[in-house]
Order: sequence, then structure tokens, then C-alpha cells
Amino acid sequence: MSIKSFAAKLFASYIRNKIDKWASNPVETQKKVFSELIEKAKHTNFGKDHDFSGIRSHSDFTKRVPIRDYEELKPYVEKMLAGETSVLWPGKPLYYAKTSGTTSGAKYIPLTKESMPTHINAARNAILCYINDTGKSGFVDGKMIFLQGSPELDEKNGVKLGRLSGIVAHYVPGYLQRNRMPSWETNCIEDWETKVEAIVDETLKEDMSVISGIPSWVQMYFERLIDRTGKKVGEIFPNFNLFIYGGVNYEPYRAKFESLIGRKVDSIELFPASEGFFAFQDRQNEKGMLLQLDSGIFYEFIKADEFYEEYPKRLLLDEVELGVNYVMIVSTNAGLWAYNVGDTIQFTALKPFRVIVSGRIKHFISAFGEHVIAKEVEEAMKVAVSKTNAAISEFTVAPQINPEGDQLPYHEWFVEFEEEPEDLNKFAEIIDRSLQDQNSYYLDLIDGHILQRLKITKVPRNGFQEYMKSIGKLGGQNKLPRLSNDRKIADKLYEII
Repeated sequence: MSIKSFAAKLFASYIRNKIDKWASNPVETQKKVFSELIEKAKHTNFGKDHDFSGIRSHSDFTKRVPIRDYEELKPYVEKMLAGETSVLWPGKPLYYAKTSGTTSGAKYIPLTKESMPTHINAARNAILCYINDTGKSGFVDGKMIFLQGSPELDEKNGVKLGRLSGIVAHYVPGYLQRNRMPSWETNCIEDWETKVEAIVDETLKEDMSVISGIPSWVQMYFERLIDRTGKKVGEIFPNFNLFIYGGVNYEPYRAKFESLIGRKVDSIELFPASEGFFAFQDRQNEKGMLLQLDSGIFYEFIKADEFYEEYPKRLLLDEVELGVNYVMIVSTNAGLWAYNVGDTIQFTALKPFRVIVSGRIKHFISAFGEHVIAKEVEEAMKVAVSKTNAAISEFTVAPQINPEGDQLPYHEWFVEFEEEPEDLNKFAEIIDRSLQDQNSYYLDLIDGHILQRLKITKVPRNGFQEYMKSIGKLGGQNKLPRLSNDRKIADKLYEII
């Protein structure tokens, strides 16, 4: 065992003990976080507008601070972007994490000097918990690759901005720099195909032990390695035994990955977002990820089936139950207040609190990390209809993760036409271009050849009515989901088709 590997085990034990202290005292930990957040922000614009000085309890907070999503918080963010200070949090943010917006372009999520370390520490602690849990630390002597966005950042009124993964690249600790790949130069390549080829060039002869990234992107890297060598990934990298991922569900990819690697490898699931690093898998044999309660994030939970009520109950940790879908609401040391992240979670354990991500409160497709929402597909269809002679009666969209043959995955659009367009291929092309224009994640996946252009499957006249009838939801207030992240509707439609 190397000195580095031995030291990693000691540090892992120290961090595990620290985590266990707050994890075994969750309610008090959250009360402390809540009090610190309110006290710190009471003199900000937001704190004054919502009488933070008068808040003594969670009940006071819920009366003063309504639930908001980004669009409702945007007026405050725009003041910050214009250069104002102490708007949502004291001073200026360190960065803005720029993400794809839902209704009005890009979102700019603030990252502060208090919140930035929590992102870094959580990622580090996930690996340390794995070491402590398994006793495996030899991988620290090998090379580690983190497939991420470009670390090159823009600037807006003195504040750097970029994608979260690119920002995080600036914070790789010194003890990992020698082991970390790809090189800074390769990481800055914008074109994904070019970048992957450069990563293959750099890593092919290295002793890779840890590989991390969104599964769909990592799959492309693996396929390039195999194309180049004719060997399985596990043969190319005999010491590769740990895959770290987040952003999308790994299960649809697991069998494919094991085929590409040639054997099973351990994995660590993460729950990172621009708004906060919420959870990570801390035990290999436990279902779910440990909710981060001591990271400057105060959590509230609303039952998903009550979320759209006028005054839904905002629950605290000691009020949640196992197996219930909750919308997660966060207040953070980056200046987000009663903020609806949009994710739904379920608790898999209450001692300590572990969660899985169960979906989004709104219908969506994110089988590959694209975060396509209903508004985007509806706008794309509207554009296509306006530019052709087509007329439609109904449509829905589903991901096709495992197409036949060697095809790339794609989004499948099930469309019932009143009048078919003269050129169905052009119709599909207009829809696809509109989606790319609206959603940068989808554009990246198309440009990176992770997804191919969408395909249209025609549904016969009254086909959607037959579907709704078959599930007992014909008529009334029942609505067909515009899109879904699985193929339950798609499979039923194929029976009708």
C-alpha cells in the first residue's frame, strides 16, 4: 500500500466520523443551518423585503417567504447581474452557474464563497465514504478522468460565469492534480467529438482507475476506446474499478456499460445541481444517497400530489415518510430562498436520511441529461405546424434508449395528424431545430452524436382516444402527458398502432 493510499484511508475515517455526527442528529443540524442562513441574510435586499429580522421559526418563514422557481426569483437575479450587491446573499457571488432555462432563456444560479466549498467537499466526501465503506483505496494511485464542460469562463459585471462542471474544474485539489485527466488544454475543447478523440489519445496508455461523468457521455468515450483498440474497456484499463456518475439514472445504461467494460465495476451515485450538491451515495449496500444536511442547505418537502394546491404543507425532515414522492424545496447559502429545484425525491431511509431522485414535478424527458420540458416540445410543434401545411390532433414524446441495430438513441414523437405535411422528413427537421434552439443540453447531445435527430411515428386517427380509454382516462379533466421519461405510453401506443 502506497503512502497516498494509506493517508486516504485515514482521512476517509476522519471524514466519515464527521458525517456520522451530523447525520445522527439531523433535526438539530437543520435547525442550526436554518438559523445561520436567516441571520446571515437579514440585511440583504431579499431579507429586508421578507422581514428576516422577524423570523424566529419555520412557521414565520413559511408565512413570509413563498415558494419560488427561477422565473419568480429572476427579478432579484437581474439586479445581481446588473452589478448590485447584497441582493440575495451578502456581497457579490463568486460565480454564476449558467444553465438552460425553462421559459425565458438561460438561468444564472449564484455560487457564493460560502456555497462553493460545499460542492467541492461533497464530491470529495463521496469518494472518501466509498474508501471507508469498502476499504478500497488503491485507485488513488491511478489516473482519474472527469468528463465535464469547458473550464473557460465568461464574465458579467465582475463575476465569472460558466457551466457548473467547468467552474468546479478550477477547484480540483492539489493532491489530485497529478492524477487528474484530461489535461486542461483538452478540457477546454468545445467541440465534443474532437474533445473525446483527444481524451482517448491522452488516456489510452494511462493507468485509469476512476472514470466519472454523465453515463451517456461516458458511453461515447468507451465506444471510441473500443473502436480504436478492438479491446474491452476493462482490458485497456485493468485497474479501472470505480465509475462515478450523476445527472441521469444509471440503470438503463448498466447492462450496456458492463458489456463495454467486460466486467462489473463499483459505482457511486451523486446528486449535484447548480443550486446545490444535495446528496451522494455513502454506502455501497444501501439504497439511496445521503442527504447533505450540514452543507448550508435548508430543506423543505411538499408531497408531489399536493404541490399544486393553493397552500401546500411544507414539511420538515421529522415529518417525512418513506416511499412518498416529495417536491424538494431548498434555501441555501448561495441566496436561494424556498426555491423549487423541480426535482421529486423519495426517502429510502430515515436513519440516516437517504433519498433517490424519483423524477421532476413537471413532465419532462431527461433520459440523457437533456432536461426537455413540455413547453419546449409544444413550441417546437407549433413552429413546425406554422411552417408547413400540417394539422395535428394530438402528440406525445418518449425517449428511445435502445433502438435496433447500431442506431443512436433518439426522441420518438407520436403524432396523430389531421393533415399530414407534404414532407414528413422536413417536418421532423423543423421540430428538431426548434428544440435545439430552445435547449442547449439537447443541442449538445445532438452535436456530440449522443442522440440522433428525433423520429416521428404516426398514430392512426383516434389512436390517442383509444389509448386514454384503455387506461380509464377518456374525457373529463384527464390530459395526455406531452412527454414522459419512460416508454410506458409509447409501448401502449404501439399496441394501438
